[in-house]
Amino acid sequence: MINPERLTTFINSMDSGNEPWLDELEQQALKDEVPIIRKDTQSLLRFLMKLQRPVNILEVGCAVGFSALLMSRYSGADCRITTIEKYEKRIPLAKKNFAAYDTGHKITLLEGDATDILRTLSPGYDFIFMDAAKGQYINFLPDALRILTPGGLLVSDNVLQDGDIVESRFAVTRRNRTIHARMREYLYTLKHHPLLETVILSVGDGMTLSVRLDKE
Repeated sequence: MINPERLTTFINSMDSGNEPWLDELEQQALKDEVPIIRKDTQSLLRFLMKLQRPVNILEVGCAVGFSALLMSRYSGADCRITTIEKYEKRIPLAKKNFAAYDTGHKITLLEGDATDILRTLSPGYDFIFMDAAKGQYINFLPDALRILTPGGLLVSDNVLQDGDIVESRFAVTRRNRTIHARMREYLYTLKHHPLLETVILSVGDGMTLSVRLDKE
């Protein structure tokens, strides 16, 4: 059987890569120990930007702005991106990066807790990228569904928790058991929700792609 890490390394070696300035942002984030999306996740996002051609993106979890800038770079000129971040230490870095690299002025940063902000947003998003506190995904979902247009795509990152998701709750460290239980609940809900058609992928640390169906 092929070693999964070896396979991922091989796949990543085939990648055409990003713009040099995105590579620099990635390296700086890794140096500063800021969690950002993995190489194969980046590749999938680039692909989805071209496939879906979204015009109104919502990102839940901005960090230093890497993913938002990647989506901005590979989406259409008419695309607009709203991104949410509550961690005060990262917000200035995100603003700095947007000022330097968001040359099309496509990105709007909303500061605060996503739970509160999501309630204030109006329907009309055709692409939502969920990459915030993993234990909160299940709580974000009702508002995400409310504002996601029929045919729109909900993409959730880090859903396999480095493989811990398959373990019994008793095999997971006590401090991670709540997140473990909530993520399992989230995945089950995505796969069984009547308004969604969902696929779970092993890309990166696990991703889900959920299409919002055109029915109530």
